[in-house]
Amino acid sequence: QVRLVESGGGLVQAGGSLRLSCAASGRTFSNSYMGWFRQAPGKEREFVAVISWNTGTTYYGDSAKGRFTISRDNSKNTGYLQMNSLKPEDTAVYYCAAPIAGRIWPSRAYEYNNWGQGTQVTVTV
Repeated sequence: QVRLVESGGGLVQAGGSLRLSCAASGRTFSNSYMGWFRQAPGKEREFVAVISWNTGTTYYGDSAKGRFTISRDNSKNTGYLQMNSLKPEDTAVYYCAAPIAGRIWPSRAYEYNNWGQGTQVTVTV
């Protein structure tokens, strides 16, 4: 079992930036992936990005392309989500997650079985 703890959320004006962190403990992400999702009030959990922990290869959801960057620091067992050019519609609780073993490039919430507690991101006009 892996324990995930997000941090770095907050209040930012439109056009600003935030960097979220996801610290993992209990096991490493070796041979696996780490994903980021977000959920706005009244909406379904939305895929943001996923990274292959071994290779660093990334894949993004449409809302994140060109503005967000997912990365990881293997030595710290920590993942990151750099968010630039933030918009009010990016307001949501952001979650990092570890997938069910064996999943390949997981981009659906049901493919993950370990979630952090979430961190709130609020973007004002």
